[in-house]
Amino acid sequence: MKVLSPLGNPPTVSGKSLAPRPSSLAGKTVYLVDVRFDNSGDFMTQLEHWISTHAPDVTTKLVQWKEPFVHDTDLAEEIRAKGDAAVLGVGL
Repeated sequence: MKVLSPLGNPPTVSGKSLAPRPSSLAGKTVYLVDVRFDNSGDFMTQLEHWISTHAPDVTTKLVQWKEPFVHDTDLAEEIRAKGDAAVLGVGL
């Protein structure tokens, strides 16, 4: 009889720090990214409405990944080039 360990061989993981926070979002562009996880689009739409009501000096751009659960490299490059911040919505 042969018994295998269910633990497998996990990769070594190293922590990364978060991106620095801007001192203010006034006059900035914030990308609201629907990663196409369950209900994330609905959440991003509600967040866009909240920001426009409570922080009208913040520009939002609601965008969506090309495919669910797959990093969208082209969109990431657009956000780096044109955005000041991003919120990734992962749904419920």
